[in-house]
Amino acid sequence: MSYIKNFRCSLCGQEYHRSQLMNLCTNDNRPIEIQLDLERLNYEKSNFSWYRPDLKSMWRFGSLLGLDINDDQDKRNIVSLGEGHTPEIRLTNHPLAKRHKFELYLKDEGQPHTGWGANPTGSFKDRGMSMAISMAKHFEIQKIVVPTQGNAGDSMLEYAIPADLHAVVIMPDDTPMPILGRAAALARTHTNIELELVQGTIREAGLLMKEKYLAQGFFNMATFQEPGWRIEGKKTLGLELAEPEYGKKQAWTLPDVVLYPTGGGTGILGMWKAFAELELLGLIDSKRPKIISVQAENTAPVVEAYNNNESDTKPGKAGDTIATGLNVPGGGVGHFKVLEIIRESSGMAISVSENAIAQHLQSTYQDYRLWICPEGAATIAALEPAIENGLIKSGDKVVVFNTGSFEKYLPNIRHLLFSQ
Repeated sequence: MSYIKNFRCSLCGQEYHRSQLMNLCTNDNRPIEIQLDLERLNYEKSNFSWYRPDLKSMWRFGSLLGLDINDDQDKRNIVSLGEGHTPEIRLTNHPLAKRHKFELYLKDEGQPHTGWGANPTGSFKDRGMSMAISMAKHFEIQKIVVPTQGNAGDSMLEYAIPADLHAVVIMPDDTPMPILGRAAALARTHTNIELELVQGTIREAGLLMKEKYLAQGFFNMATFQEPGWRIEGKKTLGLELAEPEYGKKQAWTLPDVVLYPTGGGTGILGMWKAFAELELLGLIDSKRPKIISVQAENTAPVVEAYNNNESDTKPGKAGDTIATGLNVPGGGVGHFKVLEIIRESSGMAISVSENAIAQHLQSTYQDYRLWICPEGAATIAALEPAIENGLIKSGDKVVVFNTGSFEKYLPNIRHLLFSQ
């Protein structure tokens, strides 16, 4: 933690000492972010000496992360399984990109690709959990708990086991079977792993966590509830968008438009933080991509708040969607920041139908043989309304995010690709 200056509330700006173990801001119950001493970093590690492009994982960004792979003490606490450093795949001949003359790329967090890193559970959640579990080791935490729609729990267990932590995952009982089954198998074979199932969504999982586990001294690892750790891991998504393809001497640049599937929204906060830090280091200028938050039509609290010109989402019921990672009801503690970033970037929040998600999941497989998750298909489905709203122009570089692996959603969506 050599370059962490402090922790700071994302709303009121209250600062906390970097050694303080906490969850939300004690003033307003909003998310905490890690603040780095970038001036000292730039002075002490000039000429990219903080950067490790030889590492095929997110830890390649070295001292620009909350824990520094270049620091011997930090390195002892880092739990890495090769997560991050994923490719942007050019979707050549995509009909919308051809018609409107823009470049379309898919940032693939789900499948491994030769020569790149790979998320061990096939989900972008691995970035946040690698950092969070490493930070838990640094703070000597022994017991952790997470409410989840599925992928975050799967990921937390993957990292908690090698870290030798007592971990509890609480997830809906209708979580896709590959995720639920794996968590159940780990709970059967590891005495320090527990699985709890609830009826409902991540909201009900969170209620059970508060009622049963926090009082027992378990540390809350839910989205935004830890002090900026998962944001710091997801920050690497933004660093990779800007990172030059062929080494240190090339310029760092950003795409023009980013379409991101939004449940809690940690990745949007993380990428925005990355862009700000790169600007402070003098690697990019003040120009930012338009951030388009994509949600499922049946559960779209961010879209509703954006369309109603509201500063935050409202609590409400979740709907029913094959994109289970998007099935996050309103009232999340970080949604206010997601809305702020969307507006600051001149972006938008867009919801897409279940039929559109299914159609683009199918067409992406048929055209590119890419097995993307429903949340990734939702971002491709949002391209057309984004164009109609003037957010994508000729000549733009547009990046859509596939946040997970198709296989994790079997058998729920198998029929979409393998129907007779």
